[in-house]
Amino acid sequence: MDIAQLSTQLKTKAPAMVYLILGKQQVLQQQALDAFTKLIPENEQVMNVGRYDMEVTPLAVALDDAMATPFFGERRLVIVNKPFFLTGEKKHSKIEHDLDSLKKYLEHPEPSTILVFAAPYEKLDGRKGIVKQLKKTAVLVDTSPLNEQAARQRVKKQLSTAGFEISEAALDELVQRTNADYGMMDASLTKLKILSYYEKKIDQNMVAALVPQSLDENIFDLVTAVLKHNQIKALDLYQQLLAGQQPPLRINAVLVGQFRLLIQIKVLSKRGLTQGSLASQLNVHPYRIKLGLKTVRNFSMQSLENAYLGLIHIEQSLKTTQRDPSLLFQLFMLQYSQQSKKTGA
Repeated sequence: MDIAQLSTQLKTKAPAMVYLILGKQQVLQQQALDAFTKLIPENEQVMNVGRYDMEVTPLAVALDDAMATPFFGERRLVIVNKPFFLTGEKKHSKIEHDLDSLKKYLEHPEPSTILVFAAPYEKLDGRKGIVKQLKKTAVLVDTSPLNEQAARQRVKKQLSTAGFEISEAALDELVQRTNADYGMMDASLTKLKILSYYEKKIDQNMVAALVPQSLDENIFDLVTAVLKHNQIKALDLYQQLLAGQQPPLRINAVLVGQFRLLIQIKVLSKRGLTQGSLASQLNVHPYRIKLGLKTVRNFSMQSLENAYLGLIHIEQSLKTTQRDPSLLFQLFMLQYSQQSKKTGA
Protein backbone atom coordinates (compact mmCIF):
# COMPACT_ATOMS: atom_id res chain seq x y z
CA MET A 1 0.00 0.00 0.00
CA ASP A 2 1.04 3.62 -0.43
CA ILE A 3 1.02 6.42 2.14
CA ALA A 4 -2.51 7.57 1.28
CA GLN A 5 -3.86 4.03 1.70
CA LEU A 6 -1.95 3.62 4.96
CA SER A 7 -3.38 6.85 6.39
CA THR A 8 -6.92 5.79 5.45
CA GLN A 9 -6.48 2.32 6.90
CA LEU A 10 -5.06 3.56 10.21
CA LYS A 11 -8.04 5.92 10.60
CA THR A 12 -10.70 3.31 9.82
CA LYS A 13 -9.32 -0.04 10.99
CA ALA A 14 -7.29 -1.51 13.82
CA PRO A 15 -3.56 -1.43 12.94
CA ALA A 16 -1.67 -4.60 12.03
CA MET A 17 0.96 -5.94 14.41
CA VAL A 18 3.92 -5.68 11.99
CA TYR A 19 4.66 -3.23 9.17
CA LEU A 20 7.51 -2.89 6.70
CA ILE A 21 8.12 0.60 5.27
CA LEU A 22 10.30 0.05 2.21
CA GLY A 23 11.66 2.68 -0.18
CA LYS A 24 14.25 5.45 -0.56
CA GLN A 25 11.93 8.49 -0.58
CA GLN A 26 12.81 9.98 2.80
CA VAL A 27 9.81 12.31 3.05
CA LEU A 28 7.41 9.41 2.45
CA GLN A 29 9.20 7.34 5.09
CA GLN A 30 8.73 10.19 7.56
CA GLN A 31 5.06 10.64 6.64
CA ALA A 32 4.47 6.94 7.31
CA LEU A 33 6.24 7.12 10.68
CA ASP A 34 4.24 10.22 11.61
CA ALA A 35 1.02 8.36 10.80
CA PHE A 36 2.02 5.52 13.13
CA THR A 37 3.11 7.89 15.90
CA LYS A 38 -0.33 9.57 15.87
CA LEU A 39 -1.85 6.25 16.95
CA ILE A 40 -0.27 6.71 20.37
CA PRO A 41 -1.79 9.55 22.47
CA GLU A 42 0.71 12.37 22.89
CA ASN A 43 0.80 12.03 26.67
CA GLU A 44 1.74 8.33 26.32
CA GLN A 45 4.43 8.64 23.66
CA VAL A 46 7.36 9.04 26.05
CA MET A 47 6.69 5.63 27.60
CA ASN A 48 5.04 3.77 24.73
CA VAL A 49 7.03 4.78 21.61
CA GLY A 50 10.50 3.30 21.09
CA ARG A 51 12.85 4.12 18.22
CA TYR A 52 15.94 2.01 17.58
CA ASP A 53 18.67 2.52 14.97
CA MET A 54 20.03 -0.87 13.94
CA GLU A 55 23.38 0.63 12.97
CA VAL A 56 24.09 1.42 16.64
CA THR A 57 21.60 -0.65 18.70
CA PRO A 58 21.21 -4.45 18.92
CA LEU A 59 17.96 -5.84 17.55
CA ALA A 60 17.40 -7.64 20.86
CA VAL A 61 16.85 -4.30 22.61
CA ALA A 62 14.03 -3.39 20.20
CA LEU A 63 12.45 -6.85 20.52
CA ASP A 64 12.51 -6.64 24.32
CA ASP A 65 10.63 -3.35 24.06
CA ALA A 66 8.17 -4.87 21.57
CA MET A 67 7.35 -7.70 23.97
CA ALA A 68 6.79 -5.37 26.94
CA THR A 69 3.29 -4.45 28.14
CA PRO A 70 2.09 -0.93 27.25
CA PHE A 71 2.60 1.52 30.10
CA PHE A 72 -0.86 2.80 31.08
CA GLY A 73 -2.01 2.69 27.48
CA GLU A 74 -3.68 0.53 24.84
CA ARG A 75 -0.65 -0.23 22.67
CA ARG A 76 3.07 0.28 22.11
CA LEU A 77 4.84 1.47 18.97
CA VAL A 78 8.32 0.14 18.30
CA ILE A 79 10.20 1.50 15.28
CA VAL A 80 13.22 -0.40 13.96
CA ASN A 81 15.21 2.05 11.80
CA LYS A 82 17.77 1.10 9.13
CA PRO A 83 17.48 -2.72 9.42
CA PHE A 84 20.44 -3.26 7.10
CA PHE A 85 20.53 -6.97 8.01
CA LEU A 86 17.50 -7.37 5.72
CA THR A 87 19.53 -6.26 2.69
CA GLY A 88 22.54 -7.63 0.87
CA GLU A 89 24.57 -4.72 2.21
CA LYS A 90 27.65 -5.65 4.22
CA LYS A 91 28.19 -3.41 7.24
CA HIS A 92 31.40 -3.47 9.25
CA SER A 93 29.63 -3.23 12.57
CA LYS A 94 30.40 -4.64 16.00
CA ILE A 95 26.68 -4.78 16.74
CA GLU A 96 25.28 -8.32 16.76
CA HIS A 97 21.66 -8.82 15.75
CA ASP A 98 19.67 -11.81 17.02
CA LEU A 99 17.76 -12.81 13.90
CA ASP A 100 16.56 -16.08 15.44
CA SER A 101 14.67 -14.10 18.09
CA LEU A 102 13.17 -11.92 15.36
CA LYS A 103 11.98 -15.02 13.52
CA LYS A 104 10.29 -16.28 16.69
CA TYR A 105 8.69 -12.89 17.29
CA LEU A 106 7.31 -12.75 13.73
CA GLU A 107 5.76 -16.18 14.25
CA HIS A 108 3.94 -14.87 17.33
CA PRO A 109 3.79 -11.05 17.33
CA GLU A 110 2.75 -9.21 20.48
CA PRO A 111 -0.91 -8.17 19.97
CA SER A 112 -0.55 -4.90 21.90
CA THR A 113 2.56 -3.77 19.92
CA ILE A 114 2.87 -2.19 16.50
CA LEU A 115 6.32 -3.19 15.26
CA VAL A 116 7.48 -1.07 12.32
CA PHE A 117 10.58 -1.74 10.22
CA ALA A 118 11.62 1.52 8.53
CA ALA A 119 13.83 0.31 5.67
CA PRO A 120 15.12 3.24 3.54
CA TYR A 121 16.36 0.92 0.81
CA GLU A 122 15.42 0.21 -2.79
CA LYS A 123 14.94 -3.47 -2.05
CA LEU A 124 15.66 -6.23 0.47
CA ASP A 125 17.60 -9.44 -0.05
CA GLY A 126 14.77 -11.83 -0.88
CA ARG A 127 17.09 -14.83 -0.56
CA LYS A 128 17.31 -14.41 3.20
CA GLY A 129 14.95 -16.49 5.30
CA ILE A 130 14.23 -13.64 7.67
CA VAL A 131 13.18 -11.42 4.76
CA LYS A 132 10.80 -14.12 3.48
CA GLN A 133 9.33 -14.45 6.98
CA LEU A 134 8.95 -10.69 7.37
CA LYS A 135 7.19 -10.31 4.02
CA LYS A 136 4.72 -13.04 5.01
CA THR A 137 3.93 -11.39 8.34
CA ALA A 138 4.25 -7.65 7.73
CA VAL A 139 2.03 -5.19 5.89
CA LEU A 140 4.19 -3.56 3.19
CA VAL A 141 4.14 0.24 2.89
CA ASP A 142 5.74 1.45 -0.35
CA THR A 143 7.88 4.58 -0.03
CA SER A 144 9.69 4.31 -3.36
CA PRO A 145 10.40 7.64 -5.12
CA LEU A 146 7.25 8.93 -6.82
CA ASN A 147 7.09 9.45 -10.55
CA GLU A 148 5.98 12.84 -11.89
CA GLN A 149 2.29 11.99 -12.11
CA ALA A 150 2.16 10.50 -8.61
CA ALA A 151 4.09 13.47 -7.18
CA ARG A 152 1.63 15.89 -8.78
CA GLN A 153 -1.34 14.00 -7.37
CA ARG A 154 0.19 13.81 -3.90
CA VAL A 155 0.93 17.55 -3.81
CA LYS A 156 -2.61 18.38 -4.96
CA LYS A 157 -4.11 16.12 -2.32
CA GLN A 158 -1.92 17.55 0.45
CA LEU A 159 -2.89 21.09 -0.45
CA SER A 160 -6.57 20.21 -0.86
CA THR A 161 -6.63 18.54 2.55
CA ALA A 162 -5.12 21.70 4.05
CA GLY A 163 -7.73 23.87 2.29
CA PHE A 164 -5.49 25.25 -0.49
CA GLU A 165 -5.69 25.26 -4.29
CA ILE A 166 -2.83 25.27 -6.79
CA SER A 167 -3.22 26.21 -10.44
CA GLU A 168 -1.98 23.87 -13.17
CA ALA A 169 0.54 26.49 -14.27
CA ALA A 170 1.84 26.76 -10.71
CA LEU A 171 2.11 23.00 -10.42
CA ASP A 172 3.97 22.84 -13.73
CA GLU A 173 6.38 25.49 -12.45
CA LEU A 174 6.91 23.57 -9.20
CA VAL A 175 7.61 20.35 -11.12
CA GLN A 176 10.09 22.11 -13.40
CA ARG A 177 11.95 23.86 -10.58
CA THR A 178 12.28 20.69 -8.48
CA ASN A 179 12.84 18.20 -11.32
CA ALA A 180 9.64 16.48 -10.11
CA ASP A 181 11.44 15.43 -6.92
CA TYR A 182 8.61 14.91 -4.45
CA GLY A 183 10.88 15.55 -1.47
CA MET A 184 11.78 19.00 -2.82
CA MET A 185 8.17 19.68 -3.80
CA ASP A 186 6.93 18.81 -0.32
CA ALA A 187 9.61 20.99 1.30
CA SER A 188 8.36 23.97 -0.74
CA LEU A 189 4.72 23.66 0.31
CA THR A 190 5.12 25.28 3.74
CA LYS A 191 6.47 28.52 2.24
CA LEU A 192 3.80 28.52 -0.48
CA LYS A 193 1.00 28.02 2.05
CA ILE A 194 2.29 30.91 4.16
CA LEU A 195 2.41 33.23 1.13
CA SER A 196 -1.13 32.26 0.08
CA TYR A 197 -2.52 32.07 3.63
CA TYR A 198 -5.43 34.48 3.07
CA GLU A 199 -6.45 33.64 -0.51
CA LYS A 200 -5.71 29.90 -0.17
CA LYS A 201 -4.73 29.90 -3.85
CA ILE A 202 -1.19 29.27 -5.14
CA ASP A 203 -0.33 30.70 -8.54
CA GLN A 204 2.67 30.44 -10.87
CA ASN A 205 4.18 33.76 -9.75
CA MET A 206 4.27 32.58 -6.13
CA VAL A 207 6.12 29.43 -7.11
CA ALA A 208 8.59 31.37 -9.27
CA ALA A 209 9.23 33.82 -6.42
CA LEU A 210 9.70 31.28 -3.62
CA VAL A 211 11.05 28.07 -5.13
CA PRO A 212 14.65 28.33 -6.38
CA GLN A 213 15.65 26.39 -9.46
CA SER A 214 17.89 23.44 -8.72
CA LEU A 215 21.40 23.36 -10.19
CA ASP A 216 20.24 20.57 -12.51
CA GLU A 217 17.38 22.74 -13.80
CA ASN A 218 19.69 25.69 -14.41
CA ILE A 219 22.09 23.35 -16.17
CA PHE A 220 19.27 21.99 -18.33
CA ASP A 221 18.51 25.53 -19.53
CA LEU A 222 22.22 25.97 -20.24
CA VAL A 223 22.40 22.68 -22.15
CA THR A 224 19.48 23.78 -24.32
CA ALA A 225 21.17 27.11 -25.07
CA VAL A 226 24.42 25.31 -25.98
CA LEU A 227 22.69 22.88 -28.33
CA LYS A 228 20.83 25.72 -30.03
CA HIS A 229 24.12 27.64 -30.42
CA ASN A 230 22.62 30.58 -28.53
CA GLN A 231 25.96 31.99 -27.42
CA ILE A 232 24.60 35.10 -25.69
CA LYS A 233 22.07 33.20 -23.61
CA ALA A 234 24.50 30.36 -22.84
CA LEU A 235 27.20 32.74 -21.62
CA ASP A 236 24.65 34.70 -19.58
CA LEU A 237 23.41 31.53 -17.86
CA TYR A 238 27.00 30.43 -17.21
CA GLN A 239 27.78 33.81 -15.64
CA GLN A 240 24.66 33.52 -13.46
CA LEU A 241 25.85 30.16 -12.13
CA LEU A 242 29.27 31.63 -11.33
CA ALA A 243 27.60 34.61 -9.63
CA GLY A 244 25.61 32.13 -7.55
CA GLN A 245 28.89 30.86 -6.10
CA GLN A 246 28.84 27.61 -8.06
CA PRO A 247 32.44 26.38 -8.52
CA PRO A 248 33.47 26.23 -12.22
CA LEU A 249 34.55 22.59 -11.93
CA ARG A 250 31.19 21.64 -10.45
CA ILE A 251 29.29 23.48 -13.20
CA ASN A 252 31.37 21.73 -15.83
CA ALA A 253 30.98 18.33 -14.14
CA VAL A 254 27.19 18.65 -14.14
CA LEU A 255 27.25 19.77 -17.79
CA VAL A 256 29.40 16.78 -18.72
CA GLY A 257 27.04 14.49 -16.81
CA GLN A 258 24.02 15.95 -18.57
CA PHE A 259 25.49 15.49 -22.03
CA ARG A 260 26.61 11.97 -21.13
CA LEU A 261 23.04 11.23 -20.09
CA LEU A 262 21.67 12.66 -23.36
CA ILE A 263 24.03 10.47 -25.37
CA GLN A 264 22.96 7.39 -23.37
CA ILE A 265 19.29 8.25 -23.88
CA LYS A 266 19.87 8.77 -27.62
CA VAL A 267 21.58 5.39 -28.00
CA LEU A 268 19.21 3.37 -25.81
CA SER A 269 16.00 4.94 -27.11
CA LYS A 270 17.02 3.91 -30.64
CA ARG A 271 17.15 0.35 -29.30
CA GLY A 272 13.49 0.64 -28.33
CA LEU A 273 13.75 1.24 -24.58
CA THR A 274 10.77 3.04 -23.07
CA GLN A 275 10.93 5.99 -20.68
CA GLY A 276 10.41 3.70 -17.68
CA SER A 277 13.06 1.24 -18.86
CA LEU A 278 15.54 4.06 -19.45
CA ALA A 279 14.96 5.47 -15.96
CA SER A 280 15.49 2.04 -14.42
CA GLN A 281 18.56 1.10 -16.47
CA LEU A 282 20.27 4.49 -16.09
CA ASN A 283 19.15 4.89 -12.45
CA VAL A 284 17.83 8.38 -13.19
CA HIS A 285 14.59 10.07 -12.09
CA PRO A 286 11.87 9.54 -14.76
CA TYR A 287 11.36 13.29 -15.11
CA ARG A 288 14.96 13.79 -16.23
CA ILE A 289 14.47 11.00 -18.77
CA LYS A 290 11.29 12.70 -20.00
CA LEU A 291 13.14 15.98 -20.57
CA GLY A 292 16.09 14.16 -22.12
CA LEU A 293 13.90 12.34 -24.63
CA LYS A 294 12.36 15.64 -25.72
CA THR A 295 15.84 17.11 -26.19
CA VAL A 296 17.57 14.32 -28.11
CA ARG A 297 14.78 14.14 -30.72
CA ASN A 298 15.92 17.52 -32.05
CA PHE A 299 19.70 17.00 -32.15
CA SER A 300 22.06 14.59 -33.86
CA MET A 301 24.44 12.23 -32.12
CA GLN A 302 27.35 14.14 -33.68
CA SER A 303 26.14 17.38 -32.09
CA LEU A 304 25.85 15.75 -28.65
CA GLU A 305 29.27 14.13 -28.94
CA ASN A 306 30.94 17.39 -30.04
CA ALA A 307 29.53 19.20 -27.02
CA TYR A 308 30.53 16.38 -24.66
CA LEU A 309 34.13 16.28 -25.91
CA GLY A 310 34.40 20.07 -25.81
CA LEU A 311 33.34 20.11 -22.17
CA ILE A 312 35.87 17.39 -21.34
CA HIS A 313 38.51 19.71 -22.81
CA ILE A 314 37.27 22.56 -20.56
CA GLU A 315 37.59 20.27 -17.53
CA GLN A 316 41.21 19.51 -18.40
CA SER A 317 41.96 23.23 -18.81
CA LEU A 318 40.27 24.12 -15.52
CA LYS A 319 42.41 21.54 -13.72
CA THR A 320 45.74 22.33 -15.39
CA THR A 321 45.69 26.07 -16.15
CA GLN A 322 44.72 29.36 -14.50
CA ARG A 323 42.64 30.55 -17.44
CA ASP A 324 39.39 32.38 -16.76
CA PRO A 325 36.41 29.91 -16.66
CA SER A 326 34.13 32.33 -18.52
CA LEU A 327 36.71 32.73 -21.31
CA LEU A 328 37.12 28.96 -21.55
CA PHE A 329 33.36 28.53 -21.86
CA GLN A 330 33.12 31.27 -24.47
CA LEU A 331 35.87 29.62 -26.54
CA PHE A 332 34.06 26.31 -26.22
CA MET A 333 30.86 27.86 -27.58
CA LEU A 334 32.72 29.37 -30.55
CA GLN A 335 34.47 26.10 -31.40
CA TYR A 336 31.25 24.12 -30.95
CA SER A 337 29.38 26.41 -33.35
CA GLN A 338 32.19 26.16 -35.92
CA GLN A 339 32.18 22.34 -35.69
CA SER A 340 28.43 22.28 -36.26
CA LYS A 341 28.73 24.46 -39.36
CA LYS A 342 31.40 22.16 -40.80
CA THR A 343 29.57 18.90 -40.10
CA GLY A 344 26.02 20.19 -40.42
CA ALA A 345 25.29 18.71 -36.97
